[in-house]
Amino acid sequence: MKVLSSMLIAVGASTGGTEATVQILSELPGDIPGILVTQHMPEGFTKMYADRLDKLSKIDVREAKDGDIIHPGLALIAPGGDLQMKVLHDGSHYRVRCYPGEKVNGHRPSVDVLFHSVAETAGQNGVGIILTGMGRDGAQGLLHMRQSGAYTIGQDKESSVVYGMPMAAHQIGAVCIQAPCQNIASVLMTYLQKQLPPET
Repeated sequence: MKVLSSMLIAVGASTGGTEATVQILSELPGDIPGILVTQHMPEGFTKMYADRLDKLSKIDVREAKDGDIIHPGLALIAPGGDLQMKVLHDGSHYRVRCYPGEKVNGHRPSVDVLFHSVAETAGQNGVGIILTGMGRDGAQGLLHMRQSGAYTIGQDKESSVVYGMPMAAHQIGAVCIQAPCQNIASVLMTYLQKQLPPET
């Protein structure tokens, strides 16, 4: 999977998303392309959440810090509180930018901020996943990702605690495929396997 180091996976979630993200990340292999997660969560809780995910996953998971380089096998959780998180292209790397910013869609960190930045920096090398949550945060950003050539996955109604964010994204055509939470890891892996160059 390391040949896919140019790829970037972005996950957005709110109400019910902490457990949904645990379910997905715990099923992924240790060499998965770099992952960024924006989960609506208060300051202080994201560090504990990242530590919990790290124990349950094959990948390294930690709370993001400004300037972190994203690489395969690493998932970074947007810090809760006063910062927004986006992605920048830095030479051959993707790098995280955590910066003071206004609330977007009532949230800081905002899923839309992350998704829009992934659309702009990764384009068709991006994968966007929108999970259970209240409101519309992430819908426009996911649409931007899809329009930029990214593959986008939305959690289905039946497995969502609150089918708000995935529904909003689905209604505007931002979602390539809807799937139950328990299937999202396998849907993601199937897509990534198809991106591997053919063996010669």
